[in-house]
Amino acid sequence: MSWECQGLIGWVSVQELSAQGFVTKKVQYKNIQLSLGRDEHDEIVLQLDLGKSNVKYMLREIQIFKKFVKEGKATVKMPDRNIQLMLSNCPPDKLILFLKTMVTKLQCKKKIGFTSNREKLRAGIQRTFQEISPLTLKDLRAANGLSPVGKGPKCSHETPNAKRKSADADKENILPSKKHCSAEKAILRQRPILHPVKLTKEQTRVLEVVVRGDSLFFTGSAGTGKSFLLRRILGSLAPDHTFATASTGVAACQIGGITLHAFAGIGSGKGTIAACAELAKRPAIMQHWKRCRHLIIDEISMVDGEFFDKMECVARMIRGNDKPFGGIQLIVCGDFLQLPPVTKKSEKRKFCFQSRTWRKCISVNLELTEVKRQDDKKFIHILQNIRKGRCPDFVISALEATAQNCIQKDGIQATRLCTHKEDVDFINRHELNNLKGTSHLFKATCNNEYLSESSSDQCPVTPTLELKIGTQVMLTKNIDVPKGLVNGARGVVTGFEKGTTEGWPIVKFMSGKEHCVKPVRWVTRTSSTLIVWKQLPLKLAWSISIHKSQGMTLDCVEMSLSRVFESGQAYVALSRAKSLNGLKVLDFERSCIRADPDVLKFYSSLELCNSNIENQTEGFF
Repeated sequence: MSWECQGLIGWVSVQELSAQGFVTKKVQYKNIQLSLGRDEHDEIVLQLDLGKSNVKYMLREIQIFKKFVKEGKATVKMPDRNIQLMLSNCPPDKLILFLKTMVTKLQCKKKIGFTSNREKLRAGIQRTFQEISPLTLKDLRAANGLSPVGKGPKCSHETPNAKRKSADADKENILPSKKHCSAEKAILRQRPILHPVKLTKEQTRVLEVVVRGDSLFFTGSAGTGKSFLLRRILGSLAPDHTFATASTGVAACQIGGITLHAFAGIGSGKGTIAACAELAKRPAIMQHWKRCRHLIIDEISMVDGEFFDKMECVARMIRGNDKPFGGIQLIVCGDFLQLPPVTKKSEKRKFCFQSRTWRKCISVNLELTEVKRQDDKKFIHILQNIRKGRCPDFVISALEATAQNCIQKDGIQATRLCTHKEDVDFINRHELNNLKGTSHLFKATCNNEYLSESSSDQCPVTPTLELKIGTQVMLTKNIDVPKGLVNGARGVVTGFEKGTTEGWPIVKFMSGKEHCVKPVRWVTRTSSTLIVWKQLPLKLAWSISIHKSQGMTLDCVEMSLSRVFESGQAYVALSRAKSLNGLKVLDFERSCIRADPDVLKFYSSLELCNSNIENQTEGFF
């Protein structure tokens, strides 16, 4: 088992330090490649490729500062040489792997020992540089002072024969030490970083097209991992030139971005081209338009086609570039068979794919088909029919049968999905007021005073969260995936932490386990700075709107579809459920299942386009 560590591309500031640690000289390089290798004496070398020449640093002692590594920044300090390299604008995922490889390989070399300068002179070997081999599990174990897999003592885990094994180990004096156990745990913590969830072939194809630099649109039904893939794409691109946006604030926050309207800076886009361009010429807006090389747009189905056209024209004008979208690579994601653009009754709806500029801006169209959210093939088949507006008899009978499901468990009630926001607010407030006991208020904090005082839609939690014992809640962020504490996980407040001034809520989740929920951070990016929110990752969950549920996976959910008013709305609601057993449809009519005919026609043409793309790119992938 191994993890590839290819060269890292980014900005590097090489700084020479005085004995007191002050910078005496620095040189800045942009968009250069860093490589890890071994020299003729098998020692670890960090190489900077400067084009016509290379600079090499033999590594023996290093210090890594990685507080901002998720933003593509880190510092590598070499105390023995009084030099530090300040890295920035590196793809975050690649930077993390690069640093982990450097530290682990160097640690392994330290275990073996370095070659002295005298021995090097006597050897008289020709200088070489060979790229380092991929990081392996063997390297991780060696770096942590453990024997190779299958040899030596192992950290014991609970098994039916745990006591017997422990006694046998004690007799032979090979009982694993606490040090070995902690080292094993350290390796397990590292493996998710080094070996993240494997992409499907379809997802890999999308990522390859992105890295190649083509503008693309990728789609897929609910639960095919579109948001997960977007986060992997963000980890593969240079942060300073990449802007993550979405049509809604909640969707933007899930990928650490901002709304598309906030990025564009052209207001509602209803004005003339000249008026929109004038708005975009404001210094802060114009700065990020010119800096942007990769623009990610999530939940594209809710973006108006006219707004997309205005953005494209403004991009060319502001950047002084006549290429589509001013030469910016577009990475567009969403499902047009889900929620459409919000329009007034007097306005004609126009999807993005119906805009004048869509076809000249998007060169590749791809579809994800492998569903990850549900594992019940029957339920998946039902959802695929509903997505396309089909409602055969077996779909009707299956959904009507869910009305008899009893999905309440351990005091956790089903979340009701509603079509209208006012219904959601009324249900949640009514249920909270009916609970007896003391209210506990938890206020969100923000590093931007103006936003912290307003109810900005940039954060998926309310500025002030009121909780009581018995409050039905839902997680709004992944906090412990292995334990099932993920975005959308349902629970009920059973108490509040004692002995602390904060009194954080204790929540019992569907798994039966209780967890003390504490504040976490949400990071969003504006044109000039990062906005950091801090709040409990919880929201009231007696009811949520169908719009707010987009992207969520719900353990137990009930819904009334009688007031559905949009194409795709019923599909979005139903596809939030993980299974038919966790779903309860209170009233169902065939008429609520519908898909927009223009979208069906568009996707029909895309199927032909996809097959052509697959044939054209077969050799590349």
